[in-house]
Amino acid sequence: MSSPSKRREMDLMKLMMSDYKVETINDSMQEFYVDFHGPKDSPYQGGVWRIRVELPDAYPYKSPSIGFVNKIYHPNVDEMSGSVCLDVINQTWSPMFDPLNGEAAALMMKDRTAYEQRVKEYCEKYAKPEDVGAAQEEKSSDEELSEDDYASSDDAIAGEADL
Repeated sequence: MSSPSKRREMDLMKLMMSDYKVETINDSMQEFYVDFHGPKDSPYQGGVWRIRVELPDAYPYKSPSIGFVNKIYHPNVDEMSGSVCLDVINQTWSPMFDPLNGEAAALMMKDRTAYEQRVKEYCEKYAKPEDVGAAQEEKSSDEELSEDDYASSDDAIAGEADL
């Protein structure tokens, strides 16, 4: 077994043993869903999101592709595709970086209260526990999703979700 394969297996097993709900896609160690809850004391509190993670053959030397299955209002997430901007996710994020959702970034900088209200509206509309399963059905695992559906960066590594 090659080193990248061992690393994929080890990282997936650690994730499966954590508090996150992890579901493999087609019993693959390279593609899986992770469900997580919004952080307490944040506008995301109470929300539940499902992300699809794809670990490339060259992982950990090449970063994973990550995309939200259900909608989230965040400057670092493309609202239509769910793609995550991994270039800045492991750095100190600021809406001044290249946001994928320019409207969310502008609102966050201009009117933090209105931004947080919009986040809460999205949580109510798209991020209830029952929405996680419904969102997966919309993008079923037998659909082929293109690489454009997910953002990827060679500089990023897998880590905790940072909202």
